[in-house]
Formats: sequence, structure tokens, C-alpha cells
Amino acid sequence: MMTNLFSTFDPSTSMSSSMNWLSTLIILIMLPYPFWTLNSRYMKMIQITYMNMHNEFKTLLMKSNGLTLMMTSMFLFILVNNMMGLLPYIFTSSSHLIFSLALSLPLWMSIMLFGWIKKTQHMFSHLIPVGTPTMLMPFMVCIETISNIIRPGSLAVRLTANMIAGHLLMSLLGNNTTNASTFMIIMLMTVQISLMLFETAVAMIQAYVFSVLSTLYSSEVN
Repeated sequence: MMTNLFSTFDPSTSMSSSMNWLSTLIILIMLPYPFWTLNSRYMKMIQITYMNMHNEFKTLLMKSNGLTLMMTSMFLFILVNNMMGLLPYIFTSSSHLIFSLALSLPLWMSIMLFGWIKKTQHMFSHLIPVGTPTMLMPFMVCIETISNIIRPGSLAVRLTANMIAGHLLMSLLGNNTTNASTFMIIMLMTVQISLMLFETAVAMIQAYVFSVLSTLYSSEVN
């Protein structure tokens, strides 16, 4: 049973190649082009989202730089992929660990390399919080080092686990409607609609949490 449930996240469509991962690039087709004389409502909605997220990340970074644009683009990229996973017969790429690790690991690695090469003393100061007793300093260094190392893994697992949990629950409820009575089908449909609304909120929140935490991690280097 569990194999059938998790097979809904299987990216393979044939023995030789997989075309499902191309759904991740649909965002490039969906983006509106800015060469029209008058902006559409869709273009204005994306511009408003960009500006609000830019101001949010600028507050977290305490300065305005190109990193806010990268975090905003990553937020929209994760959000679109999460929302597309709610549509029928569309591959949920954000439910795979390789997708979230491909976003978190290079970002964390580049931030760490920049910090330890360019701002070595500043990075060492983060290993010991202010006011730490002398006896606890070696332990705090170990704890802060471990917590720093597991950051990309925690970001990736958080996004993947939250996207998998809701889809598995909806799959479980959907598989139980075959031999159910009319009353049970109506009840299950009501629960499915509620879960769909809940998963929509989770898709937005997880994209926001991923980008905000990445911004906070990068702000330690600035």
C-alpha cells in the first residue's frame, strides 16, 4: 500500500527518460513579458509581489543589495512549483529532496565560502554568542558548528516533508471513495476541499519560510 502511495511522487515516465521534471520549467512560459504598452493584471500582481518581498528581505538584510532580488526570484520559483503540484496530473517537483537540496545546498555553500574567505573573523565571532561563560565556549563552538552544517538539510527536508504529507493524506482519502456510500463520498469530498485549501496555504507558507530562512542565514555574513 505504501509503495502505491509513494508511487504518485515517482518521476519516471518511461524506462529511458523522464519528462516530468520539465514541469519545473513551466514557470518560464508563465512569466509575463514586459514589452506590452499596458501592463496586464497578472503583470501588476507579480510586480506587487516582487516589491513587497523585496522590501521584506531588505529589512532582514539591513541593506539593499542584489541578494534580495535572488531571494525574491527563489520565492516565486518555489511558490509556482508548489502550486502546480496541487493541480491534477502535474508532477510535484518540490516534493523531492533533490529539488530542495539543489536550491539550499549551493546557496549555503556559496554563503559559507564567501564568509570564511572574506570575513573570517566575523564568522568566528558567530560561533560563540555574546555572554557565553568561558567553561561553555568549547561546547558552544561545537553546537554552533553542527547547527550551521545541518542548515541546508533542514531547509530541504522541511520543504519536502510538508509537500509530501498533504499529498499523501489526499491520496489516502481519494483511494477510499471507491466502495464508500453516498454520504461518505460527500463527507470525503468536503474534507478533500478543506485539505486543498490547507495545502494551498502550506504551499505559500513553505515558499516564504524557505526564502526568509535563506535570507536570515545570508544576513549573518553581511
